[in-house]
Amino acid sequence: MVNQIYIDSIIHTALLEDINYLDTTTDYLIPKEQTDTALFLAKADGVICGIDIALRVFQILQPDFISQVFKNDGDTVQKGDVIATVTGLTRTLLKGERTALNLLQHLSGIATETARCVELVKGTRASITDTRKTLPGLRPLQKYAVTVGGGRNHRYNLSDAAMLKDNHIDAGGGITKAVARLKAQLGHMTKIEVEVRNLDELREALDANVDVIMLDNMSPQLMAQAVKIADGKALLEASGGITSDTIRAVAESGVDIISIGALTHSVTAFDISLKIH
Repeated sequence: MVNQIYIDSIIHTALLEDINYLDTTTDYLIPKEQTDTALFLAKADGVICGIDIALRVFQILQPDFISQVFKNDGDTVQKGDVIATVTGLTRTLLKGERTALNLLQHLSGIATETARCVELVKGTRASITDTRKTLPGLRPLQKYAVTVGGGRNHRYNLSDAAMLKDNHIDAGGGITKAVARLKAQLGHMTKIEVEVRNLDELREALDANVDVIMLDNMSPQLMAQAVKIADGKALLEASGGITSDTIRAVAESGVDIISIGALTHSVTAFDISLKIH
């Protein structure tokens, strides 16, 4: 679930950025009273995410606009499917078109790619998660899209959990010392995750009794060894350089989590158009 206040804030910012003082083309070309209906059309196969957010764009511009939804968030679509229709003042449709499509295409792209990754690891114990590699201001929406695609969320921000990455470990005097210092100050509800680069660091993290261990840029073969060594004493997260060609082998190594930054930081927008009918 995404807070409606946050969604409206994003939409207002986007509309102000796009419309500015006026829509030079629409305001001078289209009569105020003209009305039309437009169709959201899928131009590829994938998973829809953000349709209610896209429709909210038009509602903010024209509270009495009318919509009909045929595909909800999480539904799969094929090229040519009608996702929804919107009916209202033609000026409303034209002014809100780009903002609505930007959000809908981006979120559907994330959901589609997440669903593809989830399918690739089907039958293994591994879950697909996102990272903090998100676009500034869009993190809650992007993480929502990951869940719509069947994935799970990593931490939302730096306050959610203690995560010792390589720079933290190097600056904090090593895994054992850094974990001890954290445990002396953290509350009982806060988990600790440690990034490790080799099996020696893995053993050190296990001895420190951390909750989650990230296997950074390891081969699937090395990950399989890590799974045997850990023997369930901590959750194991695979991260770094994971592609479509390697994700199945990574999952079959026995890790619990596969985190993929590309789900949010470089995903391809899903192709959707808005056509006045």
